[in-house]
Amino acid sequence: MTDSAPVADIYDCSDPEARTAGLDAAAAAIARSELVLLPTDTVYGVAADAFAPAAVTGLLAAKNRGRGMPVPVLIGEASTMAGLVLRTPEVATRLAQEFWPGGLTLVVEHAPSLAWDLGDAEGTVAVRLPDDDLTRDLLRRTGPLAVSSANRSGRPAATTAQEADQQLGAHAAVVLDGGPRNSSAASTIVDCTGPTPRVLRVGAISVERLREVVPEITD
Repeated sequence: MTDSAPVADIYDCSDPEARTAGLDAAAAAIARSELVLLPTDTVYGVAADAFAPAAVTGLLAAKNRGRGMPVPVLIGEASTMAGLVLRTPEVATRLAQEFWPGGLTLVVEHAPSLAWDLGDAEGTVAVRLPDDDLTRDLLRRTGPLAVSSANRSGRPAATTAQEADQQLGAHAAVVLDGGPRNSSAASTIVDCTGPTPRVLRVGAISVERLREVVPEITD
């Protein structure tokens, strides 16, 4: 999509009817490999079908972001991760049980059979179960979504639907307005692919909290 694309349809999801209509429209847009702007428990995100390479390419282009920063994947149920990975490291299971749904992203080795292209991820995928009912309702309809913060690369993350629309609305088909996000903190990212789990980014969950569950974690 280009900057001349039609302005996205915005749905005020505080209204039950608009919420239902918005979820229907968003699921249909994802099925057409279009982009959707949505709230998460951290900041607003831009979402694409994780299994549609053209949609993920469109997401990266909308953000003006290269393939060197692969797009994370959001899931609607913790059990979904088992179907995406080669194996679930025991440490990832412990962290997920403690912090999901919530602001923790886990980097694991994905199953080689998966037909997706999230960027130059070298066989890994960053997975998160968000603590947001609206987004999880959409994920249950669509399956895993590639989701990145709804901002142009280098600009502040959007904490309202209006900010997300201003930055990326020209590239999206639907905006789900779930109200303002109270924190601009992104998720904490932990790499679970090596012998020792490693914090790649500190965000919503502190290293101290992580160490309460996994004492051996490094940062």
